Amino acid sequence: QLSGLAVIAFGLWLRFGGVMADFASDKKSPEYFFMGLYVLVGAGALMTTVGFFGCCGAARESQCLLGAFFACLLVIFAAEVTAGVFAFIGKKVAIQEAQKIYEDIYDDYMKNPAGKVNRTIYHYHLALQCCGKDNMEQQMGLPCPENIQMPKASSCLVEIQNVIDANLHLVGIVGIAIAGVTIFGMIFSMVLCCVIRNTRDMI
Repeated sequence: QLSGLAVIAFGLWLRFGGVMADFASDKKSPEYFFMGLYVLVGAGALMTTVGFFGCCGAARESQCLLGAFFACLLVIFAAEVTAGVFAFIGKKVAIQEAQKIYEDIYDDYMKNPAGKVNRTIYHYHLALQCCGKDNMEQQMGLPCPENIQMPKASSCLVEIQNVIDANLHLVGIVGIAIAGVTIFGMIFSMVLCCVIRNTRDMI
């Protein structure tokens, strides 16, 4: 149950908090990246629910509940593997999607610097601590945050790639850790189920 709650909190933080939240809007967001997070959050919610039934099965020594607990953990394990596949195999697509979002906002700003996109592009620059698409020459006239570090200021596209890479590594680490907990849960549930059956046969 605690592992499930941790997975939910981690997935929601990556989706709605931190730098990655700045890539999501009503119309555009790197959905390929977020798809893996949705699966991760769903697996966490299922783990929390299933954990309760596992505790009930162990307390009541019910082979039926323990068997259902094992089956649910198997489904969760498959979901975690799916999230890992989306996170790592889809990394290139997710980076391209996020970079395209920034490039669209950048182009809109260049067409109308006084429009609403002025605040949006500044928000991106502040979150990523960068300014511009390619080089320092393109920073002229852009709403750049103050006191940004060099050479990070030279390319927001590079910073987007770095941020997604870092977040995907976090997803991978958490996924592997939770998968390990899930495997141990399946092993212990089967061991306990066998012990209960043998004990009843002896009685």
